[in-house]
Amino acid sequence: MRHTSPRFSLRSLLSFLVVIALLALPGAGSAQEHAARAWPQKTIKLLVPYPPGGACDTVGRLFAEKLSERLGQAVIVENKPGAGTAIAAEFLAKAAPDGHTLAVTPTGQLTILPHVASRLNFDPVRDFTPVSQLAYTSVVIAAAPNFKVDNLQDLVRQAKEKPGEFTYSSSGSTTIIHLAGEYFASTAGISLLHVPFKGSAPAITALLGGEVNLAFDTLTILSPQIKAGKVKGLAIAAHQRSPLLPDVPTVAEAGYPGFEVPSWFGLIGPRNLPASVVERLNREVAAIQQLPEIREKLAQQGLEVWPSTPAEFTQRLKDDSARYGRIVHSAKIRFD
Repeated sequence: MRHTSPRFSLRSLLSFLVVIALLALPGAGSAQEHAARAWPQKTIKLLVPYPPGGACDTVGRLFAEKLSERLGQAVIVENKPGAGTAIAAEFLAKAAPDGHTLAVTPTGQLTILPHVASRLNFDPVRDFTPVSQLAYTSVVIAAAPNFKVDNLQDLVRQAKEKPGEFTYSSSGSTTIIHLAGEYFASTAGISLLHVPFKGSAPAITALLGGEVNLAFDTLTILSPQIKAGKVKGLAIAAHQRSPLLPDVPTVAEAGYPGFEVPSWFGLIGPRNLPASVVERLNREVAAIQQLPEIREKLAQQGLEVWPSTPAEFTQRLKDDSARYGRIVHSAKIRFD
């Protein structure tokens, strides 16, 4: 009978163990996992679904600059406005899940738009990976300089006398700004005509020129115009007055308790963004949010940081979608 050489058996066993050990090494499982651990390997594109100049763009550029420094790769903001923020969302949904294409998502993109659009080329839940909330501000109601109203009560009184005659601009259809206008009109029992624009800059230009009677927009956008006396601040949809506009009352003070509309901005990636990339991004964002210079720059524009874990941000998206969905269906808002 022929016996196997003990030396050969030991060599085979050692070879087998080496193979198993190599397979167990980090990155050996797939090329995608290896690439994720080596991330970032090139310039990161950060999509902003509005033109330059608005609060969303401001937040995007602040975080892009700091992420560039911390990640050692350029983070370039790319503005992709249009279709109520759907264009940017569709672009991100089709991007490779390698962490090199990300986006700043405003409140309405994944929580309002799906309730008002008849058809979207993306799924707001399945096609994206929530990373972190970034910052938030509040919605302000302002009047054009040639519009003869002095406060919110005066606006409501006149609007009831002339239903549907007064116009308000917003940064775009289906945005949180648009919904804030519809929400207030419903709450106050009045009718206002919505005039959407592609971003805050043209919306406020229309207000300054008296092309519209009112504007609903963020504290970031409207506070400089109100402080300069170019437009009239009627109310802020927050739980308390802002230090930037101490003379502008809250909507609650004007007679509508509980009326608050926070406008937040978050960071998302495409579906199947590797967990290691999500964790790194969330960690870096949290560190940036603690920087005094970032907090100061945000505060100067009426913004505050809003830290969160990916799970907390996911829950925020779910909760706000349910909340704003109820408002949309109650007001029968629909856009095609």
